[in-house]
Amino acid sequence: MKTAKKYLSSILLVFVLLIIWEIGARVVNMGFILPSPTDIIVKLWELKVVLFVEHLPATLGIILIGLLISVCFGVALAVWMSLSETVERTFYPLIISSQTIPIIALAPIFVLWFGYSIWSKVMVTVLITFFPITVNTYDGLKRASKDYKDLLLTMGANRKDIFFKLQVPACSPYFFSGLKVAVTLSVIGAAIGEWIGSQAGLGYFSRRMMTQFDGAGVFAPIVLLSAVGIGLFLIVVIVEKNILKWRKLD
Repeated sequence: MKTAKKYLSSILLVFVLLIIWEIGARVVNMGFILPSPTDIIVKLWELKVVLFVEHLPATLGIILIGLLISVCFGVALAVWMSLSETVERTFYPLIISSQTIPIIALAPIFVLWFGYSIWSKVMVTVLITFFPITVNTYDGLKRASKDYKDLLLTMGANRKDIFFKLQVPACSPYFFSGLKVAVTLSVIGAAIGEWIGSQAGLGYFSRRMMTQFDGAGVFAPIVLLSAVGIGLFLIVVIVEKNILKWRKLD
């Protein structure tokens, strides 16, 4: 009840926007361009078997594999950069540069390299999610208090003790902040990869419906993608609250 009251203004705003959208779509009366929310919900129900059984698992597989790779390599690289200035000067500019290249331009290249297999879509997802995880984790590791570090050193702590007892707790909030950004971006990355070249997935299905001028069919998988992104974000928030109990999270 308390949570509902907290987000009441946001819920009301969404409700008002949906009403405006519904009225506007009815006035325009061009469903192939601007379907109404009710048309999209009806289409989503009609396509529930195809979307949930065939295409949703394919997209979720891409998202989860891409996130797993990004977390493993992103955290490892962040730790390596925090331990070595040479590694930082070598890789940090490359990480930044990787985000200046439009993803939509690289997606076809990944299709050429990996074909229409799952790995072309996974690479797009990794490229778009790797950055926030790596940079946020690295920033967290570097922001560990120097005073606490000096205190641990005077108490006889070694490098391993400082890393696990000071740097890891200090960077945990930063890591989860990056992960929350990454899980939402992973949905975009998977959809882009499927849009460019795929034989299954919600992005692929949306593109296929576009060729048939089915506006509601285009929006139905997009709504499902949005729900997946929100769900993944909430999962990360719940995990964060349980792991970082020492930190007040509203």
